[in-house]
Amino acid sequence: KRGIGMVFQNYALFPHMTIAENLSFPLEVRKMGKSDREAKVKRALEMVEMGAFGGRRPSQLSGGQQQRVALARALVFEPELVLMDEPLGALDKQLREKMQFEITHLAHNLGITTVYVTHDQTEALTMSDRVAVFNDGRIQQIAPPDELYESPKNSFVAQFIGENNTLEGRVKEIKNGIAVVQLDNGDLIDAKPVNVEKPGDRTLISIRPERVEFNRDRLKPDAHTLKAEVLEFIYMGDIFRTRLRVAGSDEFIIKTRNAPDQRRLQPGEQIEIGWLPEDCRALDAPQV
Repeated sequence: KRGIGMVFQNYALFPHMTIAENLSFPLEVRKMGKSDREAKVKRALEMVEMGAFGGRRPSQLSGGQQQRVALARALVFEPELVLMDEPLGALDKQLREKMQFEITHLAHNLGITTVYVTHDQTEALTMSDRVAVFNDGRIQQIAPPDELYESPKNSFVAQFIGENNTLEGRVKEIKNGIAVVQLDNGDLIDAKPVNVEKPGDRTLISIRPERVEFNRDRLKPDAHTLKAEVLEFIYMGDIFRTRLRVAGSDEFIIKTRNAPDQRRLQPGEQIEIGWLPEDCRALDAPQV
């Protein structure tokens, strides 16, 4: 059997061995001949662009280089499955993002199933073909990244994955696949009913920041809108992040693209916001 490869957060490289010896070790354990071992080590190091580092020891490498070696060691014996336990947690942001793509490309190119454990939601969405969200040891939802982000099945997943606006209320009516929800402050909004069934059900409204509009031209004529006060404008380069006071909440966020024609909202400004009903989900009420 080809076995299972593992990559740890602290790399777990043997400090007294060279890089080549670290990679050769799992092959020696499997009683592989010297010439075969050397060929596989060479291939694995080249795979992670570390071919010139075989004679060095782990202490002579940067964190990113050690991570590449740890990855190569897990792949060197061509396992059927690779387990990765937060392997990029110790890296800086730029290197972490680069390694995310490298690991994904290697897994796809080699056809190796990879189980990747992470608390970084962006990392999970970026790298995965399928994501499983756990809460207290129970799987809440398993889905492709886009489905998980855009169509959460319950309030826990909606709040856990990505940035998300939530408002609490009660279902007033459900008709033609649209729920009219009365928020706790009395405002009415339209939403897509997901796991609410009847009028009177408590619900948590979920709406992603990038799906909120303050330009009425982009809203359906019959869409409900809410009054909002701009509290804070944050310039983030490619996007604008604006914090609003909406329906009694001071933590309502909208994100807009930094485009030449995009208006920068100013603190104190009074606006109206809204969204397409299909972008807003009426989920189960949060557990108290």
